[in-house]
Amino acid sequence: MTLKNAIKRTFYYLTIILYVLTIVYPIYLMTVTALKPTREIFKNPFGMPESLYLDNFVNLIVKANFEVYFLNSILIVLISLFFIVLVSAPAAFVFARYSSRWNAFFYIYFLAGLVIPIRLGTISLLKMFVGMGLNDHIASLILINIAVGIPLGIFILTDFIRMIPKDLFDAARLDGCSEPGVFMRVVLPLLMPAISALAIVVFIPIWNDFWFPLILIKSDSMKTIPLATALLFGQYRTNFGLVFAALSMASLPIVAFYLIFSKFFVKGLLQGAIKG
Repeated sequence: MTLKNAIKRTFYYLTIILYVLTIVYPIYLMTVTALKPTREIFKNPFGMPESLYLDNFVNLIVKANFEVYFLNSILIVLISLFFIVLVSAPAAFVFARYSSRWNAFFYIYFLAGLVIPIRLGTISLLKMFVGMGLNDHIASLILINIAVGIPLGIFILTDFIRMIPKDLFDAARLDGCSEPGVFMRVVLPLLMPAISALAIVVFIPIWNDFWFPLILIKSDSMKTIPLATALLFGQYRTNFGLVFAALSMASLPIVAFYLIFSKFFVKGLLQGAIKG
């Protein structure tokens, strides 16, 4: 190995190590802080806890009812993702494989949803949900997330379907498949990597959304994780151990969801490469 290659490799590994530290250290700091009482947090903010202090997590579940907020957030995410994929996948198939003047118009119409911030219509949305009787209900948040996620889903899945060879569609039609059959038997299995990527991209904004729960949700039983966590900050005194315990628990579904879907994403890419 030459000196030049050794320097390049050393620089490469140092960059990777530095990048990993920027990710791992905040997680470490958040976790150890959650295991300390408030007094110890200010006394020893960066070190390991003197003893395993689990009262923050116990109080979070027993007194703060965080399991209710977790369930609300999980329901919102899962239902929103289901309907985003349910609408986006067939629509992307139509936009990718059929050419017409109306298709181009509606495709651009959906893409406009990626450009125009939905928060500009907050007042109109609030009036609409009040009129529909959905104010102060997680159904309003689900509808907003679906409306925001469908344009992104169509954008990602349409480009992916366009990369599928046309011969696969022709072969399926020769075998007697109808257009719904072509979508279900040919397109949908090949879309799994793209759907996994879409799920990863959409999950985090839905899980971390604070704006619309703050505007639309009032009752305690309908609150989500970000809204409930923000309420832990007091005006004069804050239990930082409780706050970091909430942040630690809120991070677990994100990490688990990413690990699960990234596995399917990579697996789908490898299968496509082998079969191709």
